[in-house]
Amino acid sequence: MPEITFLPSSIVIDAPPGTELLEAARRAGVEIDTPCGAKGTCGRCIVRVVDGDVESDSLGVLPNTAVVEGYVLACKTRVQDSPITVETPEIAARSGGQFGDGDETYLVRRELLPTKWEYGPLAVKWLLQVASPQPEDGMSDIDRLTRAIQRQWGKLEVVYPIRIIRETADVLRASEGQATVTLVLDEWKLNVIRIEPGDQTTRHYAIAVDVGTTTVAVQLINLTVAQIVATQSAYNDQVACGLDVISRIDYAGRPGGLEGLRTRVLETINRLLTELVRNRGIALEEITNAVVSANTTMTHLLLGLKPDFIRLAPYTPTVLETPYVTADEVGLNINPDSWICFSPSIGSYVGGDITAGLLCTDIAAGTDELCLFIDIGTNGELVIGNNDFLISCACSAGPAFEGGGIGCGMRAAIGAIERVEVDAETGACEYWTIGNAPPRGICGSGMIAVIANLFTAGWLDPAGKLDTTRHSPNIEVKGKQARYIIAPADRSATGEPVAISEMDIENIIRAKAAIFSACAVLLKQVGVGIEDLARIYVAGGFGRYLDLEKAITLGLIPDIERHRFQFIGNASLMGSYMVVVSQDYRQRQLDLARRMTYVDLSNYPGYMEEYMGAMFLPHTHAELFPTVSAQLAER
Repeated sequence: MPEITFLPSSIVIDAPPGTELLEAARRAGVEIDTPCGAKGTCGRCIVRVVDGDVESDSLGVLPNTAVVEGYVLACKTRVQDSPITVETPEIAARSGGQFGDGDETYLVRRELLPTKWEYGPLAVKWLLQVASPQPEDGMSDIDRLTRAIQRQWGKLEVVYPIRIIRETADVLRASEGQATVTLVLDEWKLNVIRIEPGDQTTRHYAIAVDVGTTTVAVQLINLTVAQIVATQSAYNDQVACGLDVISRIDYAGRPGGLEGLRTRVLETINRLLTELVRNRGIALEEITNAVVSANTTMTHLLLGLKPDFIRLAPYTPTVLETPYVTADEVGLNINPDSWICFSPSIGSYVGGDITAGLLCTDIAAGTDELCLFIDIGTNGELVIGNNDFLISCACSAGPAFEGGGIGCGMRAAIGAIERVEVDAETGACEYWTIGNAPPRGICGSGMIAVIANLFTAGWLDPAGKLDTTRHSPNIEVKGKQARYIIAPADRSATGEPVAISEMDIENIIRAKAAIFSACAVLLKQVGVGIEDLARIYVAGGFGRYLDLEKAITLGLIPDIERHRFQFIGNASLMGSYMVVVSQDYRQRQLDLARRMTYVDLSNYPGYMEEYMGAMFLPHTHAELFPTVSAQLAER
């Protein structure tokens, strides 16, 4: 078999002739981004064959001059009989993507969080004193354990997995019959999922997991006091296989694609789990409760369910309400017999992350006031309603707000530019980075800030084009495209300028237009105006850092009284925590899901008209943004 050498890593593998170069890279552990799901349309999996011959269909996507120099698309290139050397790009956009510990509970009003009276996790710990074995009593260890459980819980059937049966004899004898069992009540059955010698009731742990298209967050919870111990988040390893859910679904249809995507997201979660327990004196086996919230596609990929029919009419998922499954069945590295609770989805594009997020709002607490919930991420999901009704929809915002598809885009991590101020006279700028570190790129809040400020300062027109008729040292023109340089090369951490191009700006405008037009459609569906909204909840990872005024200037969110807005950060993760600690909240979540109506925007006749109207800054209809119009009039 021919030998393939990947540079700059110098990894060498053998692959049979005819092997797709992208697949060979995957087997070698070499990361190559395929935002389009390896359909050959995005041109981002470009590599350079520096030695040897390959068979490639890259011409047509790449210009002839690039192909002559050895550049090919990895997804459109196959290995031949001879050895080859391939140069791959470094994946810089995801660097610095790991967050440290964090607690976002302060973003949610305390009265919405579970109280001690509502505390009640799915799995509970119970201290027992099991009678000692007696001669000729005819009882096994399991019989005596069952009797001790039923003495306190009543005559319910007690079910034991084989792992527990194997451990019971040693546990009972190690502590003279005193044992702590972890139990899950399932209707009229008690399921024993862990047994430990002695009193271990104070060591009771759980995890809440938010699986996003771009990022994954895991929270470790001490169930004894319902306290968040720590939170870790990182890029979803699936990002290399596609930036949005549609490209992931396409990738899942490739040979081995579905299993590859399932493995990648599991590796992300389990890696974060390892980080969470490290140096905290906690074993992964002590985690016996878990709630996972994800959009419908991510739920399918995590469970290894075929996602094809989510995007094919009539858009039917395999499952909306996932039954309880064990950690062992899913592949999570916690106590293998733990029951995993998945937040219920509403439709193909409104998932469990939204039903979890709604728990952080007055909608779940019960209110007659009209509320709007907006989750801004790779997908934009919206819910409008109150006690009487709930209507939801979803739009494809794309990964721009989370750094994807943007030349210098990155997550809100150390070194990301998060704030930019533009001088109206010269076009020069000041910027601030997360952690005050040298700039590595720009995150979503930074992009919104720089675009909004360029617009209000007069350096950017409503269509998103930079003013090149005036001189500014920060505006650079190459061919037909212009870009705005925020940090020059000599001040950046990468040695390259941190800039935002007109193409980047167009991607941001498309994303904000998708969100705002979906909002407009929901309001029309209900027959109300923006002024009728009592409260707007803004959720999503980057919403925590969002500048409200800049977001309104952009036309991302409605221009109404500012006190009506409430930012609730990663509401999916917070809602997952609420379900972990309280089965009452699990029931609330199910009730919300079962009474919610899902509107498919692709079938809504006025959606494209609304979308096109929102493709300007802030909007084609300036009267929808009176404070922005007033600010521009003063310029």
